[in-house]
Amino acid sequence: MPSTKRIQFTTTIKAPAAVVWRHVTSLDSYKRWASAFAEGSHFEGSWEQGSRIRFLAPSGDGMVAEIAESRKNEFLSIRHLGFIANGVEDTTSEAVRAWAPAYENYTFLAVADGTRMLVDQDVAAEWDEYLNQAWPKALELLKGLSESSTAA
Repeated sequence: MPSTKRIQFTTTIKAPAAVVWRHVTSLDSYKRWASAFAEGSHFEGSWEQGSRIRFLAPSGDGMVAEIAESRKNEFLSIRHLGFIANGVEDTTSEAVRAWAPAYENYTFLAVADGTRMLVDQDVAAEWDEYLNQAWPKALELLKGLSESSTAA
């Protein structure tokens, strides 16, 4: 059993779920809100169910994952499989097996004033403090992007 715990974050965004989804998954918007984790963060791959996706820092180091589930404008589940270091994917080392697979799930719920977004993430102890600081910043950036794109 992987040694992780689940953390959760939530925010209400004054924009329809389709707008929030677009900002989560489009590369340009992703780079902006994911900068809360590391400036220059980006992804390579597809958000389609079953697809491999790589979440990368400017150095090329990052995470390798697959999209476990993708229901447009409703739910997105990322199954993290390992690390990328020096261009090499590691999905089998003892260090990775200690926590992988780990899930990062986004739920988009329609509410009266827009979309309530929930983020549930499995996290290893050494990343807990970092993610607890970064996720609220990332959601604020996502909220700003989503709400400004629906303004008249």
